[in-house]
Amino acid sequence: MNSFRGSSPFLKKSLLFLQQILRKMQISGFTYVRNGFAYGYPFLASIHSLLPLVDELVVVVGDSEDGTREAVSTLKNPKIRIIDTVWDESLRENGKIFAEQSDLALANISGDWAFHLQVDEVLHENDQQKIADTIKTVNSNKKVDGLLFPFLHFWGDYQHIRNTRRTHRFEIRAFKNTGNIRAYKDSQGFRNYGKKSNGEKLKVVKTDTPIYHYSYTRNPRLMARKANYFHRFWHDDTWLKKNTDSTDFNYNHVDKLEIFEGTHPKYMKEIMEKKKWEFAYDASQTTMNWKDKILYGFEKRTGIRPFEYRNYKQVKG
Repeated sequence: MNSFRGSSPFLKKSLLFLQQILRKMQISGFTYVRNGFAYGYPFLASIHSLLPLVDELVVVVGDSEDGTREAVSTLKNPKIRIIDTVWDESLRENGKIFAEQSDLALANISGDWAFHLQVDEVLHENDQQKIADTIKTVNSNKKVDGLLFPFLHFWGDYQHIRNTRRTHRFEIRAFKNTGNIRAYKDSQGFRNYGKKSNGEKLKVVKTDTPIYHYSYTRNPRLMARKANYFHRFWHDDTWLKKNTDSTDFNYNHVDKLEIFEGTHPKYMKEIMEKKKWEFAYDASQTTMNWKDKILYGFEKRTGIRPFEYRNYKQVKG
């Protein structure tokens, strides 16, 4: 602003406008992780897949005991900024701890746009430029708050996906960094808290570039241990005593799986090569009730998911 001193108001506005046009739009990535190795999160693959897209990446690392922080630090990428935190395990209501960690990361980014990946989510290398181009296209549209992404939920191994009514088809992963947008509930999605205490749904443009979600692609024993531990962030001790199970996770206790016929992100190659368990999908063990079977069939024929929960307002870009 000092360079504009003495200029007319019209000239000042013109110079500021020109400065905004010439300035490169910045995209900030943000994520959080704790004990990523111990619980089998592909957090390094997730980070590597996000780096080509963003100008900076804020990683909130919780108090870990398995070398997670050292692994992120060893990347020595100038885009990465680590923020250390200690998890408050008393926050056991609706996954509040995860929203807290997400918001801490979000509060420390500086870009015009924010891009969030959870550490079991990975971007495909063929989609990074496409995402960047889409952000640039909608950036000037004041009616758009963010972007909506389809999800591929891998289940049991890397050949099966679970995309049924019991999973979310779409979620917000990129949005304008206005300062008013924060995590909603457990950080699955985001809302604008500028006017309403419970937040306003973001106005988003739907993309066709998927998020590869690897939450259920662990060794069955590790999957059971991870599930038992993370239940504590949604449930009290009484619930945990009744519902935790020491046996291996049963991947066939599921409604419906389909075969994945695409390619995985290159960042997952090393992890996939280390897979040491076998999964044989048995459709006869389905947990899908008759109502969901009817709705699932309708969705497959029409592409419409009736009564779908939507934490967003879809608009045209």
